Amino acid sequence: MKTSSERILTTHVGSMPRPQYVVDQLFAQDADEAYDQAEFDRVMRRAVGEVAAKQVDAGVDIISDGEMSKISYATYIRHRFTGFEIAEVPRATPQDLDDFPAYKQRLAAAGGTPKYHRPVVRDAITIKDLAPLEKDIANLLAAKAASGAAEAFMNSASPGVVAGFQPNEYYASKEDYLWALAAVLKVEYETITQAGLLLQVDCPDLAMGRHILFRDVDTAEFLKAARMQVEALNYALENVPAEQTRLHLCWGNYEGPHHHDVDLVEVIDIVLSAKAQAIQFEASNPRHQHEWKIWAEADIPDDTILIPGALDTTTNFVEHPELVAQRIEQYSAIVGRERVIAGTDCGFGTFAGFGAVHPDIAYAKLRSLAEGARLASERLWG
Repeated sequence: MKTSSERILTTHVGSMPRPQYVVDQLFAQDADEAYDQAEFDRVMRRAVGEVAAKQVDAGVDIISDGEMSKISYATYIRHRFTGFEIAEVPRATPQDLDDFPAYKQRLAAAGGTPKYHRPVVRDAITIKDLAPLEKDIANLLAAKAASGAAEAFMNSASPGVVAGFQPNEYYASKEDYLWALAAVLKVEYETITQAGLLLQVDCPDLAMGRHILFRDVDTAEFLKAARMQVEALNYALENVPAEQTRLHLCWGNYEGPHHHDVDLVEVIDIVLSAKAQAIQFEASNPRHQHEWKIWAEADIPDDTILIPGALDTTTNFVEHPELVAQRIEQYSAIVGRERVIAGTDCGFGTFAGFGAVHPDIAYAKLRSLAEGARLASERLWG
Protein backbone atom coordinates (compact mmCIF):
# COMPACT_ATOMS: atom_id res chain seq x y z
CA MET A 1 0.00 0.00 0.00
CA LYS A 2 1.51 3.27 -1.11
CA THR A 3 2.13 5.94 1.50
CA SER A 4 4.11 9.13 1.14
CA SER A 5 6.79 10.83 3.18
CA GLU A 6 6.35 14.00 1.11
CA ARG A 7 2.62 14.73 0.82
CA ILE A 8 -0.88 13.51 1.72
CA LEU A 9 -2.21 11.05 -0.85
CA THR A 10 -5.86 10.98 -1.91
CA THR A 11 -8.38 8.23 -2.55
CA HIS A 12 -12.11 7.53 -2.11
CA VAL A 13 -14.38 4.68 -1.06
CA GLY A 14 -14.83 3.13 -4.47
CA SER A 15 -18.15 3.57 -6.24
CA MET A 16 -18.60 6.43 -8.68
CA PRO A 17 -21.68 7.59 -10.61
CA ARG A 18 -22.36 5.22 -13.50
CA PRO A 19 -23.23 6.65 -16.94
CA GLN A 20 -26.68 5.76 -18.24
CA TYR A 21 -25.20 3.44 -20.88
CA VAL A 22 -23.72 1.42 -18.00
CA VAL A 23 -26.89 1.52 -15.89
CA ASP A 24 -28.93 0.13 -18.80
CA GLN A 25 -26.62 -2.88 -19.06
CA LEU A 26 -26.61 -3.52 -15.32
CA PHE A 27 -30.39 -3.35 -15.00
CA ALA A 28 -30.82 -5.80 -17.87
CA GLN A 29 -28.33 -8.19 -16.28
CA ASP A 30 -29.91 -7.86 -12.83
CA ALA A 31 -33.37 -8.59 -14.20
CA ASP A 32 -32.04 -11.70 -15.95
CA GLU A 33 -33.12 -10.23 -19.27
CA ALA A 34 -31.49 -11.28 -22.51
CA TYR A 35 -28.43 -9.15 -23.15
CA ASP A 36 -25.32 -9.35 -25.29
CA GLN A 37 -22.39 -10.47 -23.10
CA ALA A 38 -19.84 -9.15 -25.60
CA GLU A 39 -21.53 -5.73 -25.60
CA PHE A 40 -21.72 -5.80 -21.80
CA ASP A 41 -17.97 -6.46 -21.62
CA ARG A 42 -17.22 -3.72 -24.15
CA VAL A 43 -19.32 -1.22 -22.21
CA MET A 44 -17.57 -2.03 -18.96
CA ARG A 45 -14.09 -1.71 -20.47
CA ARG A 46 -15.00 1.69 -21.85
CA ALA A 47 -16.62 2.85 -18.59
CA VAL A 48 -13.70 1.78 -16.39
CA GLY A 49 -11.25 3.56 -18.67
CA GLU A 50 -13.33 6.73 -18.54
CA VAL A 51 -13.87 6.71 -14.79
CA ALA A 52 -10.17 6.06 -14.12
CA ALA A 53 -9.16 9.02 -16.29
CA LYS A 54 -11.69 11.27 -14.55
CA GLN A 55 -10.37 10.30 -11.11
CA VAL A 56 -6.78 11.05 -12.06
CA ASP A 57 -7.85 14.32 -13.68
CA ALA A 58 -9.56 15.29 -10.42
CA GLY A 59 -6.34 14.64 -8.48
CA VAL A 60 -7.05 11.20 -7.01
CA ASP A 61 -3.87 9.19 -6.39
CA ILE A 62 -5.35 5.79 -5.50
CA ILE A 63 -8.20 5.00 -7.87
CA SER A 64 -10.84 2.31 -8.34
CA ASP A 65 -12.92 1.02 -11.23
CA GLY A 66 -15.87 2.97 -9.83
CA GLU A 67 -17.65 -0.38 -9.33
CA MET A 68 -18.93 0.09 -12.88
CA SER A 69 -19.81 -3.59 -13.40
CA LYS A 70 -21.78 -3.99 -10.14
CA ILE A 71 -25.46 -3.29 -9.61
CA SER A 72 -24.60 -2.58 -5.96
CA TYR A 73 -21.75 -3.10 -3.53
CA ALA A 74 -23.12 -6.37 -2.12
CA THR A 75 -25.78 -7.87 -4.39
CA TYR A 76 -23.33 -8.36 -7.28
CA ILE A 77 -22.32 -11.64 -5.63
CA ARG A 78 -25.21 -13.63 -7.14
CA HIS A 79 -23.56 -13.37 -10.55
CA ARG A 80 -20.39 -14.98 -9.17
CA PHE A 81 -21.59 -17.56 -6.63
CA THR A 82 -24.19 -20.30 -6.73
CA GLY A 83 -27.04 -20.53 -4.24
CA PHE A 84 -28.62 -17.10 -4.79
CA GLU A 85 -32.00 -16.45 -6.37
CA ILE A 86 -33.93 -13.24 -6.97
CA ALA A 87 -36.88 -12.94 -4.58
CA GLU A 88 -38.96 -9.96 -3.57
CA VAL A 89 -38.86 -10.32 0.19
CA PRO A 90 -39.44 -7.53 2.71
CA ARG A 91 -36.35 -5.42 3.31
CA ALA A 92 -35.21 -4.29 6.72
CA THR A 93 -35.36 -0.51 6.96
CA PRO A 94 -33.21 1.90 8.98
CA GLN A 95 -34.60 2.57 12.42
CA ASP A 96 -33.87 6.28 12.16
CA LEU A 97 -36.06 6.66 9.05
CA ASP A 98 -38.89 4.70 10.65
CA ASP A 99 -38.89 7.26 13.47
CA PHE A 100 -39.76 9.92 10.88
CA PRO A 101 -42.31 8.24 8.58
CA ALA A 102 -43.29 11.45 6.76
CA TYR A 103 -39.65 12.08 5.85
CA LYS A 104 -39.21 8.44 4.84
CA GLN A 105 -42.24 8.73 2.56
CA ARG A 106 -40.88 11.94 1.05
CA LEU A 107 -37.57 10.22 0.27
CA ALA A 108 -39.36 7.36 -1.47
CA ALA A 109 -41.64 9.70 -3.44
CA ALA A 110 -38.65 11.72 -4.62
CA GLY A 111 -36.85 8.60 -5.84
CA GLY A 112 -34.57 8.57 -2.82
CA THR A 113 -34.46 4.81 -2.55
CA PRO A 114 -32.41 2.57 -4.85
CA LYS A 115 -34.06 0.02 -7.13
CA TYR A 116 -32.48 -3.40 -7.48
CA HIS A 117 -33.35 -7.05 -6.97
CA ARG A 118 -32.43 -8.65 -3.68
CA PRO A 119 -30.89 -12.13 -3.79
CA VAL A 120 -32.01 -14.82 -1.36
CA VAL A 121 -29.94 -17.91 -0.51
CA ARG A 122 -31.79 -21.10 -1.41
CA ASP A 123 -28.96 -23.53 -2.15
CA ALA A 124 -25.32 -24.22 -1.31
CA ILE A 125 -22.92 -21.36 -1.99
CA THR A 126 -19.99 -22.24 -4.24
CA ILE A 127 -17.92 -20.51 -6.87
CA LYS A 128 -20.05 -20.26 -10.02
CA ASP A 129 -17.96 -18.11 -12.31
CA LEU A 130 -14.70 -16.23 -11.77
CA ALA A 131 -14.88 -14.63 -15.22
CA PRO A 132 -16.69 -11.44 -14.04
CA LEU A 133 -14.02 -10.85 -11.39
CA GLU A 134 -11.19 -11.60 -13.82
CA LYS A 135 -12.67 -9.13 -16.33
CA ASP A 136 -13.00 -6.47 -13.63
CA ILE A 137 -9.36 -6.96 -12.68
CA ALA A 138 -8.17 -6.78 -16.30
CA ASN A 139 -10.22 -3.63 -16.92
CA LEU A 140 -8.86 -1.88 -13.84
CA LEU A 141 -5.26 -2.82 -14.50
CA ALA A 142 -5.54 -1.53 -18.07
CA ALA A 143 -7.23 1.68 -16.93
CA LYS A 144 -4.62 2.24 -14.23
CA ALA A 145 -1.83 1.95 -16.78
CA ALA A 146 -3.57 4.21 -19.29
CA SER A 147 -4.47 6.90 -16.74
CA GLY A 148 -1.12 6.96 -14.98
CA ALA A 149 -2.68 6.46 -11.53
CA ALA A 150 -0.25 5.82 -8.68
CA GLU A 151 -2.18 2.82 -7.36
CA ALA A 152 -5.54 1.08 -7.71
CA PHE A 153 -7.90 -0.77 -5.39
CA MET A 154 -10.89 -3.03 -5.97
CA ASN A 155 -13.94 -3.27 -3.72
CA SER A 156 -15.33 -6.53 -2.42
CA ALA A 157 -18.14 -7.22 0.01
CA SER A 158 -17.45 -8.60 3.46
CA PRO A 159 -18.99 -11.93 4.52
CA GLY A 160 -20.96 -10.04 7.16
CA VAL A 161 -22.60 -7.55 4.82
CA VAL A 162 -23.61 -10.26 2.35
CA ALA A 163 -25.01 -12.45 5.14
CA GLY A 164 -26.78 -9.51 6.70
CA PHE A 165 -28.55 -8.14 3.67
CA GLN A 166 -29.20 -11.27 1.55
CA PRO A 167 -31.72 -13.44 3.45
CA ASN A 168 -30.79 -17.05 4.20
CA GLU A 169 -33.34 -19.76 3.44
CA TYR A 170 -30.89 -22.64 3.10
CA TYR A 171 -28.28 -22.84 5.86
CA ALA A 172 -29.20 -24.17 9.29
CA SER A 173 -27.74 -21.19 11.14
CA LYS A 174 -26.42 -17.68 10.63
CA GLU A 175 -22.97 -18.99 11.49
CA ASP A 176 -23.10 -21.67 8.78
CA TYR A 177 -24.21 -19.07 6.23
CA LEU A 178 -21.47 -16.63 7.25
CA TRP A 179 -18.70 -19.21 6.99
CA ALA A 180 -19.95 -20.49 3.62
CA LEU A 181 -19.64 -16.92 2.36
CA ALA A 182 -16.19 -16.54 3.88
CA ALA A 183 -15.01 -19.61 1.97
CA VAL A 184 -15.98 -18.25 -1.46
CA LEU A 185 -15.06 -14.62 -0.75
CA LYS A 186 -11.63 -15.91 0.30
CA VAL A 187 -11.08 -16.84 -3.34
CA GLU A 188 -12.23 -13.39 -4.51
CA TYR A 189 -9.94 -11.57 -2.06
CA GLU A 190 -6.92 -13.65 -3.00
CA THR A 191 -7.56 -13.26 -6.72
CA ILE A 192 -7.71 -9.48 -6.41
CA THR A 193 -4.53 -9.13 -4.41
CA GLN A 194 -2.57 -11.71 -6.40
CA ALA A 195 -3.22 -9.52 -9.44
CA GLY A 196 -1.34 -6.69 -7.72
CA LEU A 197 -4.35 -4.59 -6.72
CA LEU A 198 -5.26 -3.35 -3.27
CA LEU A 199 -8.35 -4.98 -1.78
CA GLN A 200 -10.98 -2.86 -0.08
CA VAL A 201 -13.41 -4.89 1.99
CA ASP A 202 -16.69 -3.05 2.48
CA CYS A 203 -17.99 -3.62 6.02
CA PRO A 204 -21.15 -1.58 6.72
CA ASP A 205 -22.26 -4.61 8.73
CA LEU A 206 -19.94 -3.45 11.52
CA ALA A 207 -21.76 -0.13 11.94
CA MET A 208 -24.88 0.32 9.77
CA GLY A 209 -25.94 -3.18 10.71
CA ARG A 210 -26.74 -2.00 14.24
CA HIS A 211 -29.71 0.23 13.31
CA ILE A 212 -31.04 -2.01 10.52
CA LEU A 213 -30.40 -5.71 11.07
CA PHE A 214 -29.93 -5.58 14.85
CA ARG A 215 -32.32 -2.74 15.59
CA ASP A 216 -34.51 -4.85 17.90
CA VAL A 217 -31.77 -6.30 20.14
CA ASP A 218 -29.37 -4.82 22.65
CA THR A 219 -25.90 -3.58 21.79
CA ALA A 220 -24.24 -6.61 23.39
CA GLU A 221 -25.93 -8.97 20.91
CA PHE A 222 -24.93 -6.75 17.99
CA LEU A 223 -21.30 -6.64 19.17
CA LYS A 224 -21.23 -10.43 19.58
CA ALA A 225 -22.35 -10.78 15.95
CA ALA A 226 -19.83 -8.15 14.81
CA ARG A 227 -16.98 -10.08 16.43
CA MET A 228 -18.07 -13.25 14.64
CA GLN A 229 -18.26 -11.32 11.34
CA VAL A 230 -14.68 -10.09 11.77
CA GLU A 231 -13.58 -13.61 12.66
CA ALA A 232 -15.05 -14.86 9.37
CA LEU A 233 -13.51 -11.93 7.52
CA ASN A 234 -10.07 -12.66 8.96
CA TYR A 235 -10.38 -16.26 7.84
CA ALA A 236 -11.20 -15.08 4.33
CA LEU A 237 -8.15 -12.78 4.48
CA GLU A 238 -5.90 -15.54 5.77
CA ASN A 239 -3.64 -15.56 2.70
CA VAL A 240 -3.99 -11.86 1.87
CA PRO A 241 -1.22 -9.51 3.03
CA ALA A 242 -2.56 -6.96 5.51
CA GLU A 243 -0.59 -4.26 3.70
CA GLN A 244 -2.74 -4.87 0.61
CA THR A 245 -6.01 -4.56 2.50
CA ARG A 246 -8.28 -1.64 3.36
CA LEU A 247 -11.49 -1.92 5.42
CA HIS A 248 -14.37 0.49 4.93
CA LEU A 249 -16.55 1.27 7.97
CA CYS A 250 -19.93 2.85 7.21
CA TRP A 251 -23.13 3.86 9.01
CA GLY A 252 -25.19 4.10 5.82
CA ASN A 253 -24.66 6.35 2.81
CA TYR A 254 -27.94 8.23 2.98
CA GLU A 255 -29.14 11.59 4.26
CA GLY A 256 -31.19 10.87 7.35
CA PRO A 257 -31.32 11.52 11.09
CA HIS A 258 -28.82 8.75 11.93
CA HIS A 259 -29.70 9.20 15.60
CA HIS A 260 -29.71 5.43 16.13
CA ASP A 261 -26.17 4.94 14.77
CA VAL A 262 -23.93 2.88 17.03
CA ASP A 263 -21.18 5.02 18.51
CA LEU A 264 -17.69 4.45 17.15
CA VAL A 265 -16.40 3.85 20.67
CA GLU A 266 -18.53 0.68 20.82
CA VAL A 267 -17.04 -0.91 17.69
CA ILE A 268 -13.57 0.55 17.24
CA ASP A 269 -11.72 -2.33 18.95
CA ILE A 270 -13.61 -4.86 16.82
CA VAL A 271 -12.78 -2.91 13.66
CA LEU A 272 -9.10 -2.69 14.59
CA SER A 273 -9.00 -6.46 15.13
CA ALA A 274 -9.59 -7.04 11.41
CA LYS A 275 -6.63 -8.00 9.22
CA ALA A 276 -6.41 -4.72 7.33
CA GLN A 277 -3.59 -2.20 7.38
CA ALA A 278 -5.85 0.74 6.45
CA ILE A 279 -9.21 1.75 7.90
CA GLN A 280 -11.45 3.94 5.75
CA PHE A 281 -14.25 5.56 7.76
CA GLU A 282 -16.83 8.32 7.90
CA ALA A 283 -15.39 11.48 9.45
CA SER A 284 -17.22 14.37 7.79
CA ASN A 285 -20.95 13.90 8.30
CA PRO A 286 -22.48 15.70 11.30
CA ARG A 287 -23.28 12.48 13.17
CA HIS A 288 -19.70 11.18 13.30
CA GLN A 289 -17.40 14.14 12.73
CA HIS A 290 -16.83 14.53 16.48
CA GLU A 291 -15.46 10.99 16.79
CA TRP A 292 -11.92 12.03 15.89
CA LYS A 293 -11.53 12.09 19.67
CA ILE A 294 -12.25 8.35 19.79
CA TRP A 295 -9.47 7.70 17.27
CA ALA A 296 -7.16 9.90 19.34
CA GLU A 297 -7.82 7.78 22.44
CA ALA A 298 -7.79 4.38 20.71
CA ASP A 299 -4.99 1.84 20.84
CA ILE A 300 -4.16 2.03 17.14
CA PRO A 301 -1.43 -0.38 15.93
CA ASP A 302 1.78 1.37 14.90
CA ASP A 303 1.46 0.38 11.25
CA THR A 304 -2.25 1.16 10.80
CA ILE A 305 -3.12 3.77 8.18
CA LEU A 306 -6.17 5.97 8.68
CA ILE A 307 -8.27 7.06 5.69
CA PRO A 308 -10.76 9.53 7.19
CA GLY A 309 -13.56 10.79 5.02
CA ALA A 310 -12.74 14.43 4.31
CA LEU A 311 -15.82 14.74 2.07
CA ASP A 312 -19.49 14.02 2.81
CA THR A 313 -21.05 11.85 0.09
CA THR A 314 -24.73 12.59 0.80
CA THR A 315 -24.83 16.32 -0.02
CA ASN A 316 -24.03 18.46 -3.04
CA PHE A 317 -22.00 20.97 -1.04
CA VAL A 318 -18.46 21.13 -2.41
CA GLU A 319 -16.33 21.27 0.72
CA HIS A 320 -13.87 24.15 0.85
CA PRO A 321 -10.27 22.95 0.43
CA GLU A 322 -9.38 24.64 3.71
CA LEU A 323 -11.95 22.53 5.55
CA VAL A 324 -10.58 19.42 3.86
CA ALA A 325 -7.06 20.42 4.96
CA GLN A 326 -8.17 20.94 8.55
CA ARG A 327 -9.75 17.49 8.65
CA ILE A 328 -6.58 15.91 7.29
CA GLU A 329 -4.43 17.74 9.83
CA GLN A 330 -6.70 16.61 12.66
CA TYR A 331 -5.96 12.95 11.93
CA SER A 332 -2.31 13.58 11.12
CA ALA A 333 -1.95 14.82 14.69
CA ILE A 334 -3.19 11.42 15.90
CA VAL A 335 -1.09 8.95 13.90
CA GLY A 336 1.41 11.11 12.03
CA ARG A 337 1.29 12.61 8.56
CA GLU A 338 2.75 9.53 6.81
CA ARG A 339 -0.11 7.36 8.09
CA VAL A 340 -3.03 9.44 6.78
CA ILE A 341 -4.60 9.22 3.34
CA ALA A 342 -7.43 11.62 2.50
CA GLY A 343 -10.64 9.83 1.55
CA THR A 344 -14.41 10.20 1.36
CA ASP A 345 -17.14 9.19 3.79
CA CYS A 346 -18.63 6.64 1.38
CA GLY A 347 -19.15 6.05 -2.34
CA PHE A 348 -20.75 8.35 -4.89
CA GLY A 349 -22.61 5.50 -6.61
CA THR A 350 -23.43 2.87 -3.99
CA PHE A 351 -26.28 1.60 -6.19
CA ALA A 352 -26.39 1.80 -9.99
CA GLY A 353 -28.67 4.54 -11.26
CA PHE A 354 -28.94 6.11 -7.83
CA GLY A 355 -26.91 8.67 -5.94
CA ALA A 356 -27.52 11.76 -3.87
CA VAL A 357 -24.61 13.67 -5.38
CA HIS A 358 -24.81 14.83 -8.99
CA PRO A 359 -22.04 13.21 -11.07
CA ASP A 360 -20.45 16.53 -12.05
CA ILE A 361 -20.43 17.64 -8.42
CA ALA A 362 -18.90 14.35 -7.31
CA TYR A 363 -15.81 15.12 -9.37
CA ALA A 364 -15.82 18.74 -8.17
CA LYS A 365 -15.71 17.37 -4.64
CA LEU A 366 -12.75 15.15 -5.53
CA ARG A 367 -10.91 18.15 -6.95
CA SER A 368 -11.51 19.95 -3.66
CA LEU A 369 -10.18 16.87 -1.84
CA ALA A 370 -6.98 17.04 -3.87
CA GLU A 371 -6.59 20.76 -3.28
CA GLY A 372 -7.21 20.32 0.45
CA ALA A 373 -4.59 17.56 0.56
CA ARG A 374 -2.15 19.93 -1.17
CA LEU A 375 -2.81 22.66 1.42
CA ALA A 376 -2.43 20.20 4.29
CA SER A 377 0.79 18.86 2.82
CA GLU A 378 2.28 22.36 2.61
CA ARG A 379 1.59 22.92 6.29
CA LEU A 380 2.56 19.43 7.47
CA TRP A 381 5.85 19.27 5.59
CA GLY A 382 6.59 23.00 5.32
